[in-house]
Amino acid sequence: MQYLCLVYHNEEYLASLTDAEYRAVVAATFAHNEELLASGHLLAGNALAPVASATTVRVGGNGHVSITDGPFVETREQLGGYLLLEARDLNEAIRIAAAMPPARMGGGIEVRPVKDLSGPR
Repeated sequence: MQYLCLVYHNEEYLASLTDAEYRAVVAATFAHNEELLASGHLLAGNALAPVASATTVRVGGNGHVSITDGPFVETREQLGGYLLLEARDLNEAIRIAAAMPPARMGGGIEVRPVKDLSGPR
């Protein structure tokens, strides 16, 4: 099964790190991702630009398009990236997510099954 891991972190916390601390976080993340690639679990992944660069698009019932700079919700954590995993089941996906560096640094990893739209609901 495929699982999408949405990586949430606190941008203010990351900004407060020294350059050396930040480089260490990035290095740990890259090393972990290399392990996931080697094991066949990691299918794709990317970091996202800071939340200030986000644009939210909504279409109302009358077809009117509304565009808002930034994310729509106010939250302490921001979506910082994603990893697409291949895992036997949810328990394995959770085990993999728990080992991700952002999960140990005050962030969170949302694990969601990828829905197969080719079959019945």
